[in-house]
Amino acid sequence: MTAIHGPRRRHGAPKRPARGFTLIEVLVALGIVGIALMAGLQATSALTLNAERQSEVLLAQLCAQNELVRMRLSRQMPPVGDNSVPCEQGGRQLQVRLSVRPTPNPSFRRVDALVVTAEHPVLRVSTIVGRF
Repeated sequence: MTAIHGPRRRHGAPKRPARGFTLIEVLVALGIVGIALMAGLQATSALTLNAERQSEVLLAQLCAQNELVRMRLSRQMPPVGDNSVPCEQGGRQLQVRLSVRPTPNPSFRRVDALVVTAEHPVLRVSTIVGRF
């Protein structure tokens, strides 16, 4: 009869511990995995935003440098005042706001280039332009 009912345990023999995980252990592990996945998602999101910002700043630098070089190549002192120039780089529409101010030395002018998108300012570059 032992073959039908399986092996019989002797009285006094130690019980084998149950194998597997308890429900509490599984829930704790799921909580830890969930927290780790959320942290990874936030890190990925931050990296994506940083990459977008970096490409936006690079395109803004191109626009600002183009306008400042154009001003230098004209070989004339730029007139004092403000000016806005559209700039398209990488399929993005940017505005370069140029601000020319006098300096204590009349042979030089300070030029500030502020590059903005429709939503917010991206980059500010300043330089000095002199007479040749």
